[in-house]
Amino acid sequence: MAATLVSLPALPERWAAEKDFKSVGKLTKDSATQRTIEPVGPHFLAHARRARHKRTFSEDDRIQAQERAKKVEEDNDSEISEPEDPMMLQREAKDWKGQDHYKVLGLSKYRYKATEDQIKRAHRKKVLKHHPDKKAAAGRTEDDNFFKCIQKATEVLLDPVKRRQFDSVDSEADVEPPTKKQLVKGNFYKLWGSVFKAEARFSKTKPVPLFGDNKSTKEEVENFYNFFYNFDSWRSFEYLDEDVPDDNENRDQKRHMERKNTNARKKKKAEDNARLRKLLDDCSAADERIKRFRQEANAAKNKKRLEKEAAEKKAAEDAAAKKEADEKAAKEAEEKAKVDREANKKAKEAAKNAVKKNKRVLRGSVKDANYFVTGDAPASTIEAVLGDIDLVQAKIDPDEIAALSAKLTGLKVADEIKGVWTDEVKRLVGAGKLKGDEIKALKS
Repeated sequence: MAATLVSLPALPERWAAEKDFKSVGKLTKDSATQRTIEPVGPHFLAHARRARHKRTFSEDDRIQAQERAKKVEEDNDSEISEPEDPMMLQREAKDWKGQDHYKVLGLSKYRYKATEDQIKRAHRKKVLKHHPDKKAAAGRTEDDNFFKCIQKATEVLLDPVKRRQFDSVDSEADVEPPTKKQLVKGNFYKLWGSVFKAEARFSKTKPVPLFGDNKSTKEEVENFYNFFYNFDSWRSFEYLDEDVPDDNENRDQKRHMERKNTNARKKKKAEDNARLRKLLDDCSAADERIKRFRQEANAAKNKKRLEKEAAEKKAAEDAAAKKEADEKAAKEAEEKAKVDREANKKAKEAAKNAVKKNKRVLRGSVKDANYFVTGDAPASTIEAVLGDIDLVQAKIDPDEIAALSAKLTGLKVADEIKGVWTDEVKRLVGAGKLKGDEIKALKS
């Protein structure tokens, strides 16, 4: 299509801005620029349509609006169009309670989801087709039973209370639980989800938890099953009540029928609760999510048990190792103590022997000095010297005895030996360990 060149017109001389619009420049013939404009997308199609049918913009807009309105009307009609069952057309009007009101109006695919507007449009469409006057004008002589069925269906479905009662017992809206054969195809969540989605319409509590899929969390799955196991349903089954005679003269029969209907409702309610519980039991028994959650819980439980057993085993091993270490340490300490005792015993014996030896040296020193006399020493002198030696030994400790023995060892001269003894006596007297009058023979 050839492009069209459009020149922008000059502004009128007396043109002025209105309201808050302010002119910031002027367009003159010299400053105008010619540009090529090409329609694209839906504008191209509109341009082609106008060119083909030689329409103006306004004509094309009007015709398009009419076609859109017609299409909407046709779509609306198609929403509520479904084939009429010949058997349904032969229903007796008096049996209205057993009829499918949604099917009578052609709303089978909508049922409890049908809006009030859809019901009214469906009624209007059915009336235009089955009104007795319209049939008579067409030369048809059928009875008006089905027309009465249409009127009754509309009456029930446009009354919120009556419609709720009918929806309460509308088995056509139920979704049958899937069979094992159907579940083999791997559509467990889709099929069971449809079942509980249909059941959710009876819930007093909203929103109703979704069935979910294999990605649902444990909390979501538990919430779903807890919700339906404690399902609060508004189904009351009044629609199935037997008619109560409206005769004031037969009050006993009326009360009897009311009691009978009340008991029948309770029984149907109990049966419906049992039905829903069985659905839940069957579904949960095959729900892989529950099996997986159980396995995970058992794994976690086993892990804790194994960890506990491992901890107990380690504690027992640590206790046994500690006991063994304590026993070993006690044994080693006992052996060391035994060795120490033997060593101390030997040391004491050695010290005792050393003391004895040193004492022999001390006694031997005075004997070597002939008890500090010339010639044969008398017994009295020997006794006096040995008595002083015993007294000195009694006043000093083993180390001092050893030191004194070391000084006397090797001495042979009597004066030197006596000098050592007299020095020791002086030391002891000076230290207060010995009194001077106690010594008889070792005085200087």
